[in-house]
Amino acid sequence: MIVRDFNALMNTDRVVSDAQWTSVRMLLADDGMGFSFHITFLEAGSEHEFEYKNHFESVYCMQGKGSITDHATGETHEIKPGVMYALNEHDRHTLRAEEELVMACVFNPPVTGREVHQEDGSYAIADG
Repeated sequence: MIVRDFNALMNTDRVVSDAQWTSVRMLLADDGMGFSFHITFLEAGSEHEFEYKNHFESVYCMQGKGSITDHATGETHEIKPGVMYALNEHDRHTLRAEEELVMACVFNPPVTGREVHQEDGSYAIADG
C-alpha cells in the first residue's frame, strides 16, 4: 500500500513547476502502478498549449474556472469543478485558466517526475 500526504510532498523533488503551473507528483513511474497521479495548479490568466504524443491524460477539475479548446475540432469546453476531460487521442489542445485551476491528473504511461514540456507541448517518452 502506498500512502502519501500532499502537504508533506510540497518541499520535495516531487514538485515540478514553471512560471505558470505547479504539479505535485503523488504517484510516479517508479511506484509501479502503471500510471502517474498529479495535483496540478495553473495560474489565473495563463494559457497552455499541449499535445501529449506519448501519453494519455485524464484531468478532473477540483477548483477554478477555465476552458479547453480541441485543436482538431475547434470546440471549446468550459472547465469548472466537477468537469473531467480525457485526451484519448493524444489531442492537441489549449487550456486556459480564467481563475486558478486545481486539477487532478492521471498519465499513462506514468511519468518519472522530472519531465518538462517540449517545444511541441508534449513529454518525451521515458527510457526503459
